[in-house]
Formats: sequence, structure tokens, C-alpha cells
Amino acid sequence: MKIDRRCFLSLGIGAAAGTACSPLPWKLMDDVSIWTQNWPWTPIPPDGEISYTDSTCTLCPGGCGITVRKIDNRVVKIEGRENHPVNNGGICVLGLSGPQLLYGPTRVKSPLKKINGIFQKITWEQALSEITEKLMALRTQGKSHTVAGIAGSSRGTVSALLQRFLTAYGSPNFYCHSSIEDSFSLSHKQPQNTRTVPGFDLENSDYILSFGAGVMDGWGSPVRMIQAGSKWKTKKIKLIQIEPRLSDTAARSDQWLPVRPGTEAVLALGIAHVMLRESLYDQTAIDTHSEGFNTWRSVVLEQYSPDKVAKMIGMDSRTIIAVGREFGQAKKPVALFGRGKGITPVSLAEMSAIHALNVLVGNINQTGGVFTLPEPDYISWPGICLDRKAETGLQTKPVAEGGLLHRLPRAIIEAADAITILFVADANPCYTLSDTKEVIKAFTKIPFKISFSSYMDETATLADLILPNHTYLERYEDIPVTSGLRNPVIGLTKPVVRPLFQTKHTGDVIISIAGAMKGSMENSFPWENYLQCLKNGLGRHWNPLMNKGVVEINYTPEIEKRPCFVFQVPKDTPLILPEGDKSRMNLTLIPGDSLQLPSGYIGAPPFVMKTLPDTVLKDNHSMIHIHPKTAEKLGLKHGCAAIVKTPKGEKRVRIHLSQGIGENIISFPRGLGHTAYDRYLSGKGINCNELTGPVEDPFSGLDVAWGIRASLTKA
Repeated sequence: MKIDRRCFLSLGIGAAAGTACSPLPWKLMDDVSIWTQNWPWTPIPPDGEISYTDSTCTLCPGGCGITVRKIDNRVVKIEGRENHPVNNGGICVLGLSGPQLLYGPTRVKSPLKKINGIFQKITWEQALSEITEKLMALRTQGKSHTVAGIAGSSRGTVSALLQRFLTAYGSPNFYCHSSIEDSFSLSHKQPQNTRTVPGFDLENSDYILSFGAGVMDGWGSPVRMIQAGSKWKTKKIKLIQIEPRLSDTAARSDQWLPVRPGTEAVLALGIAHVMLRESLYDQTAIDTHSEGFNTWRSVVLEQYSPDKVAKMIGMDSRTIIAVGREFGQAKKPVALFGRGKGITPVSLAEMSAIHALNVLVGNINQTGGVFTLPEPDYISWPGICLDRKAETGLQTKPVAEGGLLHRLPRAIIEAADAITILFVADANPCYTLSDTKEVIKAFTKIPFKISFSSYMDETATLADLILPNHTYLERYEDIPVTSGLRNPVIGLTKPVVRPLFQTKHTGDVIISIAGAMKGSMENSFPWENYLQCLKNGLGRHWNPLMNKGVVEINYTPEIEKRPCFVFQVPKDTPLILPEGDKSRMNLTLIPGDSLQLPSGYIGAPPFVMKTLPDTVLKDNHSMIHIHPKTAEKLGLKHGCAAIVKTPKGEKRVRIHLSQGIGENIISFPRGLGHTAYDRYLSGKGINCNELTGPVEDPFSGLDVAWGIRASLTKA
């Protein structure tokens, strides 16, 4: 049977119906059919044999299992894999759009070198030879500490290979993005150099108290959360959403509590006050899983009564009392943390205040509760060989203090020749880091930048060399997934099709460069290629992964060996206030996460962009949400053009009046405002990160910014 354009669209888009995502409207399907008539790259496969391959999606941290349908060697459909421990057959719109990223025009098809400001094709031999020569010259000069690497995650063999390469070379400058998991780990007392991750048994919880966690907006593993939400509705499990804007999660919750931005920790302490005052807590569980309770209890009872808290957060004290009682009396309640998608850390004060509620009710390491799990540590490789040059280089401090990525741009700007060579893998920091202008300024100072991106993203366009990786449908790779799962899993991507272009696996590139440098570098990478390295690193997990495509890690250590939660005594009001002068900028701009818009290093494919309503994007303008009363005071009307200003810059937007946002608060979504990729994504809306800047938690140093002072005037 011949697959024509309309049939393909029904396979790719119509498959959303009946999956974890809400069905796409019929009008959308008709619009997309019309909209794509002029796409020369719309795949129309010939007649041929139908086959299916199981793999893992890497387009977001969710790590869903997928089944890829092919006709001959052409991918025509991606669907959720049945009985997978993460998504159990479901799939989101982004996952459905995978074929567009495989066959679309945004692919980088061969190694590219920037010559006189223009990218030109070169061979892999030329690219690897140039990198090797530069690296060897730096080592000879005793400057190995001026090489750095940025990865999208600290997990997985590719990230581990990049970190291993830098260590063997003699550089301490390995960086990756922080997330809510870093905040959770730092809130626990644990052995040195170990980390923990949170696991939530949400399918068995009976009361969900979410402090800004967008459980229907991409938090954790998105498909899993939507499926869990359906079960909550069926079982009549109560979901309470606490955040300043009416997100999709808030709209689907049983009760929405709109608080002032930055006051989530205060509300958590007010709820804790009710539970302490009315003895709605489990002393045995507190003694088992925590320390510092007595001092914390005294401060909370003295300073955070519902009446005091209500004035600080803009809420009725009776609501605080009611929620405190409901949470304390539920059998399996859970308090969730992590604003939006959870890719932004929160302060330790906020983490402590919220997670303390879970400790109080004794729902730690229990069915329906929160589990404190060790970070997956499954990679088994031989030790790294260090020569004298490496040992000397490793004695220097990282360029960014504390090894925190958000500090790197400022450090590069302030220190001459701090970084001379930079590798970037599975990350797009020139889009995802806040204060975009400063990030770009810093990156332009680095003499030699290498991107492993498969796509022409913002960071790749600033690179001197692009060494394109295979896409996730063309390669083997381990995909460790935590994302709030009760049991972390390891997924495996498999090459569904042979590489379409002259791309090369990032792992193979790293191994090749190390081998060419000889000596201790070569000895630290004793593998012929990445596939051999992967098999060796996965050890006993390799065969199960090849057979099943996924391995679930079931942790059952004794409770007394778990890391201990530390009750942090709140000092005054534990708020992280947004940057800016309130006298001149009396609005607070906060971002909004959406399941429809990826906000990481992968840009939204055309099909995903078409799902955006005109309340988000209209005529390529971001729609900024504002309460009607606030708009009236500013003389703004629905649909009119306006200028939003923050201490970091200004942008043109359009006004969308909404009752679903607090007064003096404005918001627009993350995931727009790309300046790269293609005409379907570039130039549409604005990037939140261009208008916001880092705000450091005084205790952890993490960038916990979730908003900034702003003004809004008619254009």
C-alpha cells in the first residue's frame, strides 16, 4: 500500500489520540495537511516491507520507550512502547515528531569549519587532526586546564566519556546543567562524593500537594505524569497546585492556590505549623529519616503561624489550615517540589520547607511516598591513567567557582584566556542559560569552540567546528532515567536506520582524539570504538538491554543506610527575590513551562509549533499574560503591542488578558525565541532567558532564579 502525504500525517499526528496526550483537534490535522503541502522534505515512502524496532526517546529527560515503524528503511511512525516502565505505551507530541528531526532540514550533515565567518564542509580526518594538534600544543605549553567541556547531563556514558577525557587531559573544567535533583541531593546528609535522587510512588499516593511542579506541563517524565493524572481523576485523588499562574497543571487540579512568586517555601512552613500544632506528624519516622527537627520545630511554631503566612503570600489563613489538616490526615500524601518542568533548581530553604512535609507524615521510603535513592552508578570502566601534565592541570581550580555552569560565562569574561578550547555535547547553553547576551559574549571570547550538535542550534552557530552526532534514531547509547521515578531505569537507543549523512557518534570522536594523542590519553581509552566502550561500561546490563531495551533498577537497601534529611532552620523569610529595582519595575516576570514546547537543547519540530494556540504565539509574537486589572492600570488592552523591560533587556510582545495570573505578575512561555534552526522555529516569540539573569541560592550557590522585576508599556 502506498503511503501518501495525508496518510503519513494521520500516522504521525493522529496517533496522539488515545495516547497519554490529549487528542489533537481535527482542525489542527487539516491545517497541518494544508500547511505542509510546500514542504519538499515531507517523507513519502515507497511500497515495501513493514518492520518495527524498539528504542528509547531522548528528546526530553523523560526517557520514554518507543516503537519505531518503518517501511523498508524509511521511518514512518513513532509510537509509545507497550509495557515500558516509564510510559507504558503513551507518547507525547514531541515524541511523535521524531521523524521530522531525522529527515528535516535542520540536520548538520557533515563536519563543518567556520572560515572567515562562514561554515564550510571538511572531512572527519581534517577535523580530528586539527583538534588533536591544538590539544597537544596546549599540553606542551602547560595549559591543559584551559580546556573545558559542557554536557547536557552528568549521567550516561557519553557524558562520562567527556568528563573522563578532560580528567585524563588534565582539566577540572567539566560542567553540566543543574536541576531540582541537585537541590534534593544537597538537602540530605550523606557520605562524601555521593548523590541522591528523589523517587515518587505517585501512582499509589492519595493526596498530591504540588508546589509549582508542572505535573501536566512536562515535570519528571511527562507521559508517565499524564497517565498518573488520569488515575488520580479515576480514583478521585486530590491534586492541589500552588503557583502564581494558571498553568495546565493548575487548570486540571482540584484546587489552585495562587501565591505570590517566591513564597512557596513560606506556605510550606505555614502548612507545617498546622501539622505541628495539631500533632499531625510521625515522630518515629522523623527520628529515622532526619536530624535537626527539634530546633526547626520551635522556629516554625513561633514564626510561621497561618495568620502571619497568609499576609506574606496573599492567601486566606483558613485555606492554609484546611490544607495542613488534609495533608496531615491523608494516608499517603506527597508534597512535590520543582517549578515548571523541574529543570531549574530551587533554594535549599525551599527544598527543606517542602520536603519537610513528606518527612513529617512519615511517607519516606514507603508505598505511595517519596524515596531517597542513590544516583544510578552502573558504568564499569578501568581507572584513568594520569601523567604528570594531567596531575598538574587537575590541581588548578575550575574556571567557574564550585563547578557551576551558570558561573562560567562571567568567569570567562573576567579572566583573559580562561578557556581556550570548549567542547559542547547534548547542550545548547547559548539558548538555555539565563542572561543570554552575557553567555554569547563569553562564548565569542573562547578562541576555539567545538559543538557535537546534530542540528544548527544557537551554540552550534557560534562554534568554530561542528562535529555532528548521529541522531537518537541512528545510534546505540545508554539513557539513564530518574525523572522522579520510583525505580530509576536505564534505556537503550538502537540504530533504527543507518546514519543518513556523514555524521559520527560523539563517543567515537572522543575515543579517536584520545587515541591520536597517544601516551596516557590513549591508555585511558582502551576501546576500539564507542560500541565496545558501551558494552564494557554496561557490563551485566548489556545483554538485558539488548534483549529488552530497558533495565529497571530496583533499590532495596536498608532504611537506616539511606541519606539523612536535614531540617534547615529558616532565617527570617526564606525568599529568593527576583532581580531588579521594584521602584522602577513594579511587575514580576515569571516563565511558563508547557508540555508542547521543549525548553532544552532540542528545538520544537514544525508539527509541535503548529499545536501552539494563539494565546501563546500570534503573528510570531509571544503573548504575555497579564491580569485585566494590572493591564487597566497600565493602559493596555487585549492584543495590543507592548514593550517588556527587565534589567537584562527589552522585547516587543503582545498582550493577552487572563484571569489565570495574579495581579502585578506577567508571564510568557519558555521554549520560544530561537535565533537558529530553521524558518519554522527561528524568529518566533522571545526567549525568556534573554530577559532573566541568575539568582544564586546563598546556601548552595545554585542558580534558582524563577522570575525578574519588569515593566510593561504600550509600544
